[in-house]
Amino acid sequence: MNDDASPSPKLIATAHHEAGHAVMAISLGRNIHKVTIKPGKSQFGTQHAGLCKLGDGRSKATKNAMEEEVLILLAGMVAESHVTGEYCAQGASEDLRLVQRLLCQRAGSESQHERMFRRLLDKAEHQLADEGHRYAVKLIANELIEKTTISGRAVRHFFQQAVK
Repeated sequence: MNDDASPSPKLIATAHHEAGHAVMAISLGRNIHKVTIKPGKSQFGTQHAGLCKLGDGRSKATKNAMEEEVLILLAGMVAESHVTGEYCAQGASEDLRLVQRLLCQRAGSESQHERMFRRLLDKAEHQLADEGHRYAVKLIANELIEKTTISGRAVRHFFQQAVK
């Protein structure tokens, strides 16, 4: 956004949502290819308001890949709620659909599924409540509002700046 107009609340929410995905991914050792708030279509034909495209590989080993994937998916909705004051299930519908699919592979019963979802949502909240992570989300979101798309290298730079 290169003009003097203030960004819309929807754009601010989208920027924080995508920044939340990016910060969680980086904190879990995932590589980021790019992050954008440019609307588009997914490979499955669904509309999206933005995208955090993960790169190949990891910078550190994982203990539970499914749990990490769910945390990354939930982090967008969590970070967005920090600026809107509430979870936006509609805006995170694709993320939540993928979370449900992943949890169904692990949980045996509906109550296990719900407990696992709640535990991972609480964990995402806890990680993004960290002062450095909150600041990283803010820096990345501001850059997204300014530039629309940023590289994984820029994401890493802002993350390292925030958590030093």
